[in-house]
Amino acid sequence: MFDLEPADRKLQRARGRARAGFAFRGGRTRLKDLHQSGCAKAMLPQVPGMPEVVFLNTAGGLTGGDQLEFRLDLAAGGQVTGTTQTAERAYESSGGAALVRCHLSAGAGASLDWLPQETILFDRSAVDRRTRIELEGDARLLFCETLVFGRAAMGETVGKLWLSDRREVLRDGRPVLVDSVRLDSAGLAMAGNPAMLGDARAVALLALVAPGAEDALGPVRELLDEPGVSAEASGWDGRCLVRLMARDAWPLRRQMVKLLTHIRGTVPPRVWQI
Repeated sequence: MFDLEPADRKLQRARGRARAGFAFRGGRTRLKDLHQSGCAKAMLPQVPGMPEVVFLNTAGGLTGGDQLEFRLDLAAGGQVTGTTQTAERAYESSGGAALVRCHLSAGAGASLDWLPQETILFDRSAVDRRTRIELEGDARLLFCETLVFGRAAMGETVGKLWLSDRREVLRDGRPVLVDSVRLDSAGLAMAGNPAMLGDARAVALLALVAPGAEDALGPVRELLDEPGVSAEASGWDGRCLVRLMARDAWPLRRQMVKLLTHIRGTVPPRVWQI
C-alpha cells in the first residue's frame, strides 16, 4: 500500500451497516427484517415483478479507513434483486484501505440477483472488498461486478492504487466460484501489457450460477457484439461466466445491459436506467 500517513489522525471516517432479510410466504417474497446504521442504507422501491433492495452509501464515496457492510438474506423459494443506487466511488486515501464487506445468502429454490453498479477507482485509492454469497440446494444466482479506473470523460488517469477484491460463491458450504482481483501501482505500470489490462479502463465479470447454467453459453456468446468491448464467455458444471474489458465504461455498460436483459428476461433494476 502507499507509504502515506494521515495528515490528521482525527479525521472522521465513515461507518455503515445495512441488512435486508426476505421470507417467502403465500407465494410471495416479503420483507422479514431490515437494519440500517451509519452511512449505509437499504431502500425498497415499489417495482413490478421481482422485489428489489437498493443499497446506498450516504457518505458519497469511500476513502482510507472507511468501513461499509451490506447483507442480503433470501429464504427458500423467494426471489429478490439487490443493487446499489449509483456507482460507488473510491477516492484518494490518506492512509489505510476502505473496507467493504458484502454477504448474501439464498435458500433452496430461491433466485437471487446481485447487480451492483460500477465501482470507480480514483488515483491513489485503496480498497479491500470481500463479497461472499452462500447458496443452498438448487438456488439460482446472477451477479456482476464492474471496476472502472478513472473517468475517461473527465480525462482522469490512475497511476497509483491498491485494490483487493475477492468474490466467493458457495453452494451447500462448498466453493463453486472464487474470483480474486489484486492490483497495485506495480500492476498498473504494466497496464499496456496484453496479459494485464492492455488499454482497458473498465473491466467486468458477469456470472450465472445455477443448475444447467452452462446451457446459457451459446445465446450469451451471440450477444457479445458491442463495439469497443472485448468479451469472452465460458460455461461448465452449473456456471456461465462472461469477462469484459473496454477502454471506456459506457460501451461496457451497454454490453452488460444486453446480457442482463437476456438472462433475466427483463431489464436491469430501475436505478441502472437513471
